[in-house]
Amino acid sequence: MRISRGIILGVLLGIFLLPGCARREKAGADLPRIPVFLNSSLTNEMSDIRELKPLDDSILAFLDKWRINGVSLAITRGDSLVYAKGYGWADVEKKTEMRPDMTLRVASVSKLITAVGIMTLREKGMLSLDDKVFGKGGILTQFNGCYTDRRYEQITVRHLLRHEGGFTCKVYDPLFYTVKLMKRYGFDRTPTGDQIIRIELGRPLEFTPGTESEYSNLGYLLLVRIIEKVTGEDYEAWMQRNVLRPAGCFDMHLGHNWYADRLPSEPHYYPYKGDKPADSIAGDGEKVSRPYGGNDIEALSGAGAWVASTPELARLVASIDGGGPVQDILSRMSVDEMTAEVDSLTFPMGWINSDEHGVWWRTGTLSGTSALIQHFPDGECWIMVTNTSSNKGSRFTREIAALFEKSREEFSPLLPKRDLFHY
Repeated sequence: MRISRGIILGVLLGIFLLPGCARREKAGADLPRIPVFLNSSLTNEMSDIRELKPLDDSILAFLDKWRINGVSLAITRGDSLVYAKGYGWADVEKKTEMRPDMTLRVASVSKLITAVGIMTLREKGMLSLDDKVFGKGGILTQFNGCYTDRRYEQITVRHLLRHEGGFTCKVYDPLFYTVKLMKRYGFDRTPTGDQIIRIELGRPLEFTPGTESEYSNLGYLLLVRIIEKVTGEDYEAWMQRNVLRPAGCFDMHLGHNWYADRLPSEPHYYPYKGDKPADSIAGDGEKVSRPYGGNDIEALSGAGAWVASTPELARLVASIDGGGPVQDILSRMSVDEMTAEVDSLTFPMGWINSDEHGVWWRTGTLSGTSALIQHFPDGECWIMVTNTSSNKGSRFTREIAALFEKSREEFSPLLPKRDLFHY
């Protein structure tokens, strides 16, 4: 039923929703390539390849070494999805195996998605990257009375994309400080994203916008508000209709805080072994497992709350990489702007790093989740997302990167020549 439903949906999408994606390739005769509704089509068995069993073994050994319950892996080459597989357990208690169609929290990979949304608005002529965010003529005028530091009026959209807005996480990150903010300001319920923004705008900036680059979740939450203000629509709905669906991604959603509210295809998230329970963001004094109520995922929104399968993430990257055959949803100019290496101290737009070798990185870490996207100049893209924390925190993505490097050396020549993005 899964495959047949995927075929039907793929045909309908090819006819009605994605006319630019149904291409034809020469193989003795012109054959239609029908785009696939990925999360209704892919199974682990489709990537059970005898020659790549050593790759499977190495990933299972990686899970065992780092006490990770489950991961999802997707690999593309030349804009073709060649491998997609889940390993380990999506839910240990229920003995549910991880599958490639499962949607996982991707944490700060969400920033890449939001940045694509901003670049889409720029290409539609709806904003400029040099538009001011606050002050007279700024975009977010609803917050103009919240600050006294006049440097806020220097912040541009470009500054937020590059983490140059003047915010910093060095002392604390307000989006991961929920319980203490509640106590400090007397909230009787979890503060909204707008309430957090108003609180933080009352503080002086840490540096003059454009003079430094300091990682900031708050800056990307402001980009979410910019998308909503410019479009007049809900962020999630606008992104799904104008960015994700045109890219061939139909099952990406903003996630939720509690286990009971997880999406139908979402796995169970686990803290690392030995992690202590956290104070609940509900403010009721209860202790909770950190992935479920220890952090306010919903407040993060486009800074860290997207939930996606690794194959659909791979499809998004194939749509913003400046190459083919997958049709890009951004111009080459925008792709180059997003991936340009300014200097070693400045973040790219949306990506976390673009190194001198032409490798693009995007990482993401939440309690219960580690995610890594690496796009290589030879046309390969490797994506892994876990459903378990490591006690190494955000540094754990370096271990995933080391696994990718070793696996590429050993197994890239053995990857099949096929395209699971299409039938």
